Amino acid sequence: MKTNHTYASHVSVLEIDNSALEHNISYFKKKLQTGTKLLGVVKAYSYGHDAIEISKTLEKNDVDYLAVAYTDEGIALRNAGITLPILVLHAQVQNYELLLSYNLEPNIYSSFTLENFIAVAKVKNVKNYPIHLKFNTGLNRLGFTKNDVNPIIATLQDNSHIKIQSVFSHLAASEDANEYDFTKNQIKKFENIRKEFLNAFVHPIDFHLTNTSGIINYPEAHFNMVRLGIGMYGFGNDKNETAQLKNVGTLKTIISQIHEIKPGESLGYNRAFIADKLTKTATLPIGHADGISRELGNKKGCVYIQNIKCPILGNVCMDMIMVDVSQVACKPGDEVIIFDSQEKVNVLATNSNTISYEVITGISQRIARKKISS
Repeated sequence: MKTNHTYASHVSVLEIDNSALEHNISYFKKKLQTGTKLLGVVKAYSYGHDAIEISKTLEKNDVDYLAVAYTDEGIALRNAGITLPILVLHAQVQNYELLLSYNLEPNIYSSFTLENFIAVAKVKNVKNYPIHLKFNTGLNRLGFTKNDVNPIIATLQDNSHIKIQSVFSHLAASEDANEYDFTKNQIKKFENIRKEFLNAFVHPIDFHLTNTSGIINYPEAHFNMVRLGIGMYGFGNDKNETAQLKNVGTLKTIISQIHEIKPGESLGYNRAFIADKLTKTATLPIGHADGISRELGNKKGCVYIQNIKCPILGNVCMDMIMVDVSQVACKPGDEVIIFDSQEKVNVLATNSNTISYEVITGISQRIARKKISS
C-alpha cells in the first residue's frame, strides 16, 4: 500500500484492518431477517477511521446505504467515487443546493427544513427526490412529533418534487437494560407513526429505528432497515457482543528519544513528574492534539512497548507524551502501541472519564490512516 505524505511526515499511524471490518459487517448481517437493509454509519470520518476506505469496503460487502452527519462528508465520498445512496443526518438548509448537486439525501426533521427543501427542489425542478423524515420519539434532539404526521402527509401527497425514501427515529438508551421500558415505549411510538405512513403511501418506504445496540437488543424493531455504526468498528456496547467482534483500528507511534531522569529531577510541563529513583523515559511523537486526552497523564494512561505496559509520566503535551520504560529494553525508532484491541480502547476511555466513541473519533486527522488486511 502506498504511503501518503502525511504518514511519511507524522510517524504515528492508525492502521485499519479491512478483514476485521468485513467480519463485523458479516456478524451483524446474520442478525437480520432476509430483506432487511443495512445502513452503514460513516460520519465523523467513519468514527475516526477513514470514511473513504471504510465506505469502499461497505460497497463491496453489499451494504445498502451510507449515512454521514454533514454535507461536506458526503461530498468527499462522492468525489472518491462512492455511488451508494448517502443520507445526510444533519443537513443544513444553507447546503441544500450543494446537497442536490452531489445526489445526497437529506434528513428532514422539522417544518422549517421541509419547507426550505421543497422550495429548493422546486427551483431546481427535481422530480421525486428522496428525502428522509426523522421523528422524535424520546431522544429530544432532532425530529418531528407525532402531531406533525398528518400535515406532512398532506404536504407530500401533492408534491411531485420530493418523495419519502425513509422514515426513522433514534433510540435514546438501547444499550441500557435499566431503560427497557423507555425503549419499548419509543418502539411503540415509532410503530404508530409507521402505520400512518404505510396507510397514506403506496410506494416502498424504508423504516429504521435501531442503532448498533438496538440491532443486538431489540430485533423486533429492525423493521426493514437498521443503522450500524460503532459495531462496524468492533464495539457492541456489551462485553459478550464485543467479544464476537474484531478490532478495526490500531493506533501506533514510535520512540523519538530516551532519557534517564535522576532522583529529584522533573519531567514535562509544570514539573508534574518528579523522579524518586533513576527512571528511564521515552518521548513519543503523539499528544493531545492527536487525540491523547490530557486526563491520561500522570500514570492514568499507558502505552505498550514489546507488550509491556508503560505508564504515561507527567502531563500530556500537545504533540508528545513521555512514558516510563525503565523495565523495557528499547531504543529510538522502536514501535509503540497506543491501542490494538477494544479492551485497550475501553481502558483508555475509562481512565480519561469518557466512552470508546470519543477515544476513536478523537484521533486527529494529522494521524495518517493506513489500510491493512490481516
